[in-house]
Amino acid sequence: MDLLTELAILVLAAFVGLEVISKVPNTLHTPLMSGTNAIHGIVVLGGLLLIGRVDGVLDDVLLVIAIAFGTINVVGGFLVTDRMLGMFKEKAR
Repeated sequence: MDLLTELAILVLAAFVGLEVISKVPNTLHTPLMSGTNAIHGIVVLGGLLLIGRVDGVLDDVLLVIAIAFGTINVVGGFLVTDRMLGMFKEKAR
């Protein structure tokens, strides 16, 4: 894929993301964000699959950074979801 096509896909994805997020009511932002953070596991899985196949130090460093940030996002998504679900539990007296 050439650079122009990749930029067009990036701009369209950003536009669609902005439109979807702006249409979601405020009460659903936290569940939506926690879900999308958990879906970020795709980045972690892709990085783990590619890390043995790439050549060069720069590619390895970028993959490690992507895996680290993806892991942080996944863990954060699960923590936010756990905290959010904890709000609906009855408190022991």
